[in-house]
Amino acid sequence: MRAASPAAAAVGGALRGGGERGSGGGPRMESSDLGGRQQGPIWHRKPSPAARRGVIVNIIHSVKGYHSKTIRFLNVAFDSSGDSLLAGDHQGNIYVFDLNGNRFNLVQRTMQACTALAFNLRRKTEFLVALADYSIKCFDIETKELVSWMRGHDSSVSSISVHGSGRYAITTSTDTAQLWDLDTFQRKRKLNVRQSVGIQKVFFLPLSNTILSCFKDNSVFAWEFDTLRCKYQLPTPVEGSVLLYKVFAVTRDGRIFVAGGKSNHLHLWCLESKQLIRIIQMPAKVRAVRHLEFLTDSFDGGSNQVLGVLSQDNIMRFINIETCKLLFDIGSHEEGISTAAISPNGRYIASVMANGSLNLYSVQALTQEGNKPPPPMFKAVEDSSKCTSEANKLMMRVTSGRSEWPWKSKGSKIQTRLLKLQVNTSLENKENELPGGLNKKRLRALLKGFGEYPAKYRMFVWRSLLQLPENHLAFSSLIDKGTHSAFVNIQNEYPIKSMKLLRVLQRTLSALAHWSAIFAETPYIPLLAFPFVKLFQNNQLICFEVVATVVVNFCQHWFEYFPNPPVNVLSMLENVLAHHDKELLQHLITYSVTSQVYAWPLLETLFSEVLTREEWLKVFDNIFSNHPSYFLMIVVAYIICSRAPLLHCNQTADFEYFFHHRNNLDINVVIKEAYHLMEATPPDIHPQHMLDDFIPLTKGQYPVFNKYPKFIVDYQTQEWERIRQDEIEYLRERQLAHELEAKAQEWKAEDEAWYRKQKLLKEAEEQKRKMLLEEEEKLVEQRQRLAAVKRELKVKELQFLDASRRRFLKYQQDQRQMELKRLDDEIARKVSMREQETAATVQDVEARRMELESQRQLFEQHLIKDQEAVTQEMKEEVDARQRKVDLEDRLVQRLMEIDREEKQKAQIVAEENLAKAEQKCIDTDWRLQVLHKLRRDDQDREKRYEEIAKLLHDNRVKEAELLKAMREAEEKKWEEVTQKKAQLEEEQKAAAAADEHRKWFLEDKMNDALELAEKLQSEDGYFERLRDLKARRTERGIELQQVPRSGNICLNDFSASESSSHMSLDRRREELACQERELMAEVRRLRQKLTSRARTRHPPTRFPATKWTP
Repeated sequence: MRAASPAAAAVGGALRGGGERGSGGGPRMESSDLGGRQQGPIWHRKPSPAARRGVIVNIIHSVKGYHSKTIRFLNVAFDSSGDSLLAGDHQGNIYVFDLNGNRFNLVQRTMQACTALAFNLRRKTEFLVALADYSIKCFDIETKELVSWMRGHDSSVSSISVHGSGRYAITTSTDTAQLWDLDTFQRKRKLNVRQSVGIQKVFFLPLSNTILSCFKDNSVFAWEFDTLRCKYQLPTPVEGSVLLYKVFAVTRDGRIFVAGGKSNHLHLWCLESKQLIRIIQMPAKVRAVRHLEFLTDSFDGGSNQVLGVLSQDNIMRFINIETCKLLFDIGSHEEGISTAAISPNGRYIASVMANGSLNLYSVQALTQEGNKPPPPMFKAVEDSSKCTSEANKLMMRVTSGRSEWPWKSKGSKIQTRLLKLQVNTSLENKENELPGGLNKKRLRALLKGFGEYPAKYRMFVWRSLLQLPENHLAFSSLIDKGTHSAFVNIQNEYPIKSMKLLRVLQRTLSALAHWSAIFAETPYIPLLAFPFVKLFQNNQLICFEVVATVVVNFCQHWFEYFPNPPVNVLSMLENVLAHHDKELLQHLITYSVTSQVYAWPLLETLFSEVLTREEWLKVFDNIFSNHPSYFLMIVVAYIICSRAPLLHCNQTADFEYFFHHRNNLDINVVIKEAYHLMEATPPDIHPQHMLDDFIPLTKGQYPVFNKYPKFIVDYQTQEWERIRQDEIEYLRERQLAHELEAKAQEWKAEDEAWYRKQKLLKEAEEQKRKMLLEEEEKLVEQRQRLAAVKRELKVKELQFLDASRRRFLKYQQDQRQMELKRLDDEIARKVSMREQETAATVQDVEARRMELESQRQLFEQHLIKDQEAVTQEMKEEVDARQRKVDLEDRLVQRLMEIDREEKQKAQIVAEENLAKAEQKCIDTDWRLQVLHKLRRDDQDREKRYEEIAKLLHDNRVKEAELLKAMREAEEKKWEEVTQKKAQLEEEQKAAAAADEHRKWFLEDKMNDALELAEKLQSEDGYFERLRDLKARRTERGIELQQVPRSGNICLNDFSASESSSHMSLDRRREELACQERELMAEVRRLRQKLTSRARTRHPPTRFPATKWTP
């Protein structure tokens, strides 16, 4: 306790009473308007949430313009650290609020409302947002770029649950839930259900690989994340506790599952045992639960004990699920909450208000015991009957009394620090025992040692010392009576800025007036109650009972001389002061300063005008811990400790100012002086013997308070009522008189206005008549002047017409002359143009004639070239045929050389080599020449085609007649071509027949030669020669097959001859020799003749070396 006291003494702020009633409201809430800014500070000065009901800052987003409006926030989400907040409004603006750095930043404009947010991904700079078009997008807050776009839902996404690793996410809509891989942004699985069932929510359990799915038919399934296998299903709740689940929450360790819906009941499930362990009944004001979320505590090991419950009245109440005590609440009927999110570190609560703004609360400020006094720490154990259903056995009600912030262990059991009682206690100690396990004697010792109680436990100690009964029903009956007529217009007398504080003060005073009529007539009762109202404004029941206890015990005999101040009490104070400081009392008497000046202001305001908040709390720590007479001793001690400045005062106004304002006085000295006075005052004048001991309020119903002159109060009440009625009657009659007077004045004004109007009308009529006469005279004069002007105009018009006629005649004459001149010029121009056109026509005719002539010449050249092309083709065919004949001649020569090999080997070899060389040279030259000629012909043909195409393009219009003549010539030529083609086919058929005959003849002869060669295999040289001959024959056969336009005749095919029968060499030797000589002679003659003819027609041309590729 010694270590806690210095911290307890640091409570700041001042509790001002009657002297500061003009500014009696609390400090203003820090508000931040984002406006059109994209970044900036969240708050401009360091907030003090303890003085603003825990609110750190209120954030709004307004748009200035022709129609100014406020953009509503829709969703909020914290990051995994709890120090950054993500918020989205209905226009798609996404803001990030850095609570440590006091900065906000607009990170994205999605242009559509967001339905869900998630800010706890594996990559800390990325977040997920579900949009109104049923899609989910991932953005980066640093680059402000789109990372991925995920589609797949057919309805609005209501929630996004992220796995503890941040790699996976589950998005839930009414008809489906989908599992996404946040590394690839691909959908892994999809959960479909029947339309009649519907999905409420699917989410990951914290710190596990389990997925929990909740459906609209109250079924809850748990799934294995890796295999998506159903692990278990929660059983159906017991009878009498059926609740349609709508909202859910899970503790951080994943053990406790809470479900709520359209009821004031909450179901607590243990997921380890799969059993319903408790049913919590919320207060009667709660009819439906809209949101559930656990408040994280860093020291509870994940077994969260504090649950936030947002109900239909837009108030979020935080309860302890073990003790079922209401700890604190946020929001009100005027400033309701739509949705809320709690930071993972348990420091902040972000709530979207019903008006569209965003409130940020400090959990530390909300849980301070200075604003929330704890209730007595006891529980009543009720014996449930055997017939009570299982649901009733599990049910616990949430009481409205506040309890201190619980100490929690891993076993989720509440540990409360109490002062242990000794087993053997004396009667005195029993008398000093207080509710909650406290001891009054020990509290006095603690107070004597430290001078005050710890700020954290002060309210709890006060409630124990005053032994407040907490009569909820009795207090509710007083509140239900409404505002007392004496305090309807209290804001006129006490203009407090804070409307909330004003309402609490009005309700407390009205409850006191309904409890006892004296308080409605006591003028100083607002001054007496205001310090406690300001201190207990969050708990009106405690506030009322504290004020009532103070009035009953510490204001004894105050109302016996009503409506005058308590002369008897002031006399006791004066006697004590006379005994301890006669000089000071004599000084006060000298300047006619009575006890009503120096004592009564301190009593009626309970020192709230002359002390700061800390001093006032310290003083009442001592007052509540002692006999009621100590209160009077404090007053005397304050006066005695202020004797030095009082002795220097010599005017009544100075004395009045001194006892209505703060003074430079050490309150610890005053407290010690009061204790000294309690001990040193003689019994005959000691107030302790004149005042009763402390008596707490009775439980159930409040005691009757009638310690006042009832007849005076009743008479005064009746008089006040009569005066009120007379005043109401007077006001009604005065209002009626005012109305009659107003009507009389109105009628009088109407009559005067009518007479003035009639007078003005007459004057206006006379004036109009005079004006008409004057106008008639002026009109006559104007008519006379007009007639004279008309005559002058007529004369001028005649003159003008005469001049115009003469001018027109001259103009017509000039025009006719100009027309004649123009006609002469036109005739001359047309004559010259006709001559030019004639000359141009002659030139065109001559040019056309020349063009037709050139076309005729071109046509003739075209025909000649076509004829040359046909001639060239015929030449190519003749050349091909000649090459074929040469090949055939060479074949015949080889056949004849086979028979002469034995006798003329050398001569045959020489002649064969010479023939081969000459033939190869001739063939090569011929092929090169033919190829060169073909290339030149192709180039010439291309040039001719280009020229012809150009000529055709230029003279297309004039070719009609020429084309007609060409078609006629073409028809004739085609007839000739048809006839010649028929002749050519006949000749080709004859040539083919001759080729066949010649082929048969050569094959026959070759077969004979091969038979002869096989008979001579014994000679080695001849056999080798024969093999070479066969190889060369095969190569020549291939060459003959590759020669173009050969009529597909193969002259070197020995496959058939090899299989034919062999003839006898002896029988045909002589015949072969004769035929060989004749064939060789004929071949030589033909070769010489062809060589000379080729050299004559085509002299040899030297070509560069050319490489042929197959």
